[in-house]
Amino acid sequence: MTLTAHNFEKRYLSLRRKEQRLYTDEQVMMLPESNAAHPHHSEWEIRKSSCHKLIRHFRNKHRRLNILEVGCGNGWLCFQLSKIINSRVTGIDINTAELTQGKKVFRNIGNLDFFYGGIDEENIRNRKFDIIVFAASIQYFPSLGDILGQALDLLNPIGELHILDSHFYKLSELEAARNRSENHFQSIGFPDMKDYYFHRCIDELKEYNYKMLYNPESIGHLFMKNKNPFPWICIKSMG
Repeated sequence: MTLTAHNFEKRYLSLRRKEQRLYTDEQVMMLPESNAAHPHHSEWEIRKSSCHKLIRHFRNKHRRLNILEVGCGNGWLCFQLSKIINSRVTGIDINTAELTQGKKVFRNIGNLDFFYGGIDEENIRNRKFDIIVFAASIQYFPSLGDILGQALDLLNPIGELHILDSHFYKLSELEAARNRSENHFQSIGFPDMKDYYFHRCIDELKEYNYKMLYNPESIGHLFMKNKNPFPWICIKSMG
């Protein structure tokens, strides 16, 4: 079965519900903190670590920041970023249900806005940002080159693009990773979703001015217990 844009969101939400990745308003307000009994608690501990490192990195810039999160979901990370002094945070997503939840839960946060749509929407493409964040979302874009090109065009001359909480594989690992995802989607009754989940190869970043601020494969991290398995990638503006 091939999904259309019209029914993708409904299918995607059904998948997230099956995987127990939909949260109450009260839970969203508390994220990335999660109950130790929650089935994804260990994942949230990793995302909490990523979040804290990201915020520390941004605070160390000691300047006003206009931040965009692409694929913000329910907006929990946008809310955390909005706590940075002198920040202005915008979250965008095409997931209407979770975006609406974020708007409701964080409706009283004065420096935080949410918009439906992609990075090419008029109210986004006519603006410039100091920071653009892809947190656990880069794998949902069919072309890495296209989405990074669009994002880099939105950056100020000294801006940064950050990718975190997403796998980047070596070329030799891609086929096995795709097979694991296909088997997972098949096992939980959503085989069609494999066509909407894209596995990124680290070699795709060669043409960009990027740096790994955290590399899970570095010698210093190889033998860590409960290490974060995701790289933290920073791409500098080409402007």
